[in-house]
Amino acid sequence: MSERTTRIGVDVGGTFTDLVLHDPARDLVHTGKLLTTPDDPSLAIIAGIQRMLAETGLAPGDLHSIVNGTTLVTNTVIERTGATIGLLTTEGFRDVIEIGRETRYDLYDLFLEAPPTLVPRRRRREIRERLDVDGAVLVPLDEAAVATTARALVEEHGVEAIAISFLHAYRNAAHEERAAAIVRALYPDLPLTLSSQVAPEIREFERTSTACANAYVQPLMRRYVDRLEARLAAIGFTGRLYVMLSGGGIAAVSEAREFPIRLIESGPAAGAMAASFIARHAGLDRVVSFDMGGTTAKMCLVEDGAPDHKFDFEAGRVRRFVKGSGLPLKVSVVDMIEIGAGGGSIARADTTAGLMKVGPRSAGSKPGPVCYGLGGQEPTVTDADLVLGRLDPSYFLGGEMALDVDAVRRAFDAGVAGTLGLGDSEAALGVQRIVDETMASATRIHLAEKGRDPRRYTLIAFGGAGPVHAFNLARLLKMERLVVPLGAGVASALGFLVAPPATDMVRSYVARLERVDWAHVNALFAAMTEQGTRLLRDAGADPATVTLRPTAEMRHFGQGFEVPVALPSTTLGPDDVPAIRDAFFAAYRERFGRAMEDAPIECLSWRLACAAPGRDIRMDKGAASRAAATRDGTDAAAARRGVRDVLFEGLGPQACAVYDRYALRPGATFAGPALVEERESTCCIGPGSTVRVDDFLNLVIELA
Repeated sequence: MSERTTRIGVDVGGTFTDLVLHDPARDLVHTGKLLTTPDDPSLAIIAGIQRMLAETGLAPGDLHSIVNGTTLVTNTVIERTGATIGLLTTEGFRDVIEIGRETRYDLYDLFLEAPPTLVPRRRRREIRERLDVDGAVLVPLDEAAVATTARALVEEHGVEAIAISFLHAYRNAAHEERAAAIVRALYPDLPLTLSSQVAPEIREFERTSTACANAYVQPLMRRYVDRLEARLAAIGFTGRLYVMLSGGGIAAVSEAREFPIRLIESGPAAGAMAASFIARHAGLDRVVSFDMGGTTAKMCLVEDGAPDHKFDFEAGRVRRFVKGSGLPLKVSVVDMIEIGAGGGSIARADTTAGLMKVGPRSAGSKPGPVCYGLGGQEPTVTDADLVLGRLDPSYFLGGEMALDVDAVRRAFDAGVAGTLGLGDSEAALGVQRIVDETMASATRIHLAEKGRDPRRYTLIAFGGAGPVHAFNLARLLKMERLVVPLGAGVASALGFLVAPPATDMVRSYVARLERVDWAHVNALFAAMTEQGTRLLRDAGADPATVTLRPTAEMRHFGQGFEVPVALPSTTLGPDDVPAIRDAFFAAYRERFGRAMEDAPIECLSWRLACAAPGRDIRMDKGAASRAAATRDGTDAAAARRGVRDVLFEGLGPQACAVYDRYALRPGATFAGPALVEERESTCCIGPGSTVRVDDFLNLVIELA
């Protein structure tokens, strides 16, 4: 039997579940999209996979692997629907996660709402033990107290998982590991999270918060994975199941079971990886990725073919854009901004101020926008797009789902339009303007924080709603070029298939640069190399292809925050100190514009990025199998399927030529206003622009 090579990427979003199948043997790329089943996401996954297999003539046994990403973790943290958990911590430190850093995210709000902790005080228990800053034992672990406390948490409080976070465990994990062994002897099936495993780095508050968050979602994620694996086995799938990490790497499903907090930005990360892949193919080195789905919009900076990364994240913020108002997590994530602006974002009238507001509340997939006819009563962004003529009511999802325009107009009249004394078209234009301005404002802030000018960047737009709104967003940001890939509506699922197996490792060891014990640092890197290579091998990578990128978190002695500095090797010594010092000064100047070369330098954490090569997929190969029209020739007129009036703000109704996306060939050109329709999305192109189809069937739109 020949080796199986067919893979499927599955992105479970808040409204839709997107799928992309790649069969290299047949040079085939096939796409699919269906409504998410929020009560049990695995139902939509299985239904989508079975449908794609039937459409391509494949069997479950033909699949090499399935790569899955989900919003389950982030939704659980935001909605506070996770497990009942307990915390074992060092005597005197039970309130670390409540005290935090003793800062207020708003100095002037007398009624400030603090981010709620995941573990109430009654389930935070102290254990007598103590290590010093170098990991030496000051007070031995009270093993009897560990057993007694674990019994109390399980039998009296009904905890479903326990987090263990002891002082300085990042330096010496012995006490945490012994405590875990005692608890496992009593309750073998109880999920445990050790801070020294999930976040082995300095800063007690953030490390404990991360451990608690991991324990909070662990039982739910285990049930999700177990159910999905069982259902896949039931349909005959015998391949491997992988997951997408928040940092954009592919990992074995065991990672989701043990460290689900590393999946908190799983779906959005896949979109950023897809945008990076598209940018490399299109030869673009400065890109803003724009992913607008049914629930949220995500914007990410992509430079030189790779998205920005960071190693801390705030989840479940009390105030969306205010740093310090959420739960701090020490996890590797793709650095992006995510806002509640999607196709399902609900429009409402603020009667107090007489204003219209859109989002962040979303209709999701249940009940969905009004036009879906599934019970939605409040008009959404998708409903507004339909009223404005951007969507064809008879071609949504390729004609599988008919949209009810009359129901939408009634909903607008009964809701926001009627309340504010507007016509339904005026209200729909208002919804479009508000959501586009919201996204533009968020993008400007995100780029300004990085010192970037959006006018120098190209926008790559995808997601079910992204191409509908991308032209307006690019215009508001004063960008000159917009790129919309083939299969834009399911591009996040493509990201799962092109992303590399990758992981980020970290260990904290604090020392002045001139006093670093290089033998100890080299031992840390050796351990991280072994662990990272093993994890990538489990994720399907060839260990011989794994590349290593070491960095150090460094700062001037006495400062509170550090900068990442690239290191020359994973084997270092005193002779490398001058090069490391110069690299620190260069990184410091880039961040702050100056460096204090006489001030001593301190190293805090040592990181190792491990990655194997990703896959190369041509979306133009086989992805047009749905085409009903011929693809011969470069004349765009052959792809025209009609004309539809679209209402543009300030211009009134405009007659837009409607093009079949699958019938457009490389080299075809046409001018806006126009609509380009494919099964999973529609691209709306405004007047005064020109469109060119490149060699990869991307729409390259030049704005006037």
